[in-house]
Amino acid sequence: MTFYVILEGVISLLLIAGGAFVFIGSLGMAHLPDFYMRLHGPTKATTLGIGCMLVASMLYFWVTEGKPDIQEMLITLFLFITAPVSAHLLAKTGLHLKLKHVEKTAGRPVELRPEEVGEKPVPHPDRGHG
Repeated sequence: MTFYVILEGVISLLLIAGGAFVFIGSLGMAHLPDFYMRLHGPTKATTLGIGCMLVASMLYFWVTEGKPDIQEMLITLFLFITAPVSAHLLAKTGLHLKLKHVEKTAGRPVELRPEEVGEKPVPHPDRGHG
């Protein structure tokens, strides 16, 4: 009986932590001043929050049904793989489009090399500029 009480506490803690991370991530996305800073909200805090919630759900159904649920583990794995990749692509696109960034931040985004910056729209390499 004590094992189930401890497990319920762990599940509750994971759900509360997940909700807090999601809330902090959404606040960051809404209130941070530029595009590059706003990327951190959904990709860092929200990913960890959804991960905590999915692990809590997986533990709950493992305890109640007696077998682990593979779908939630796959969703968590997919989330942890795709969120950094999509954030990297969004940041690279922001650099390519030369989106403005706040000057008061400590660092500046590394600019693209001259050969990576094309005209808008970027011409197809096989068709030339005509």
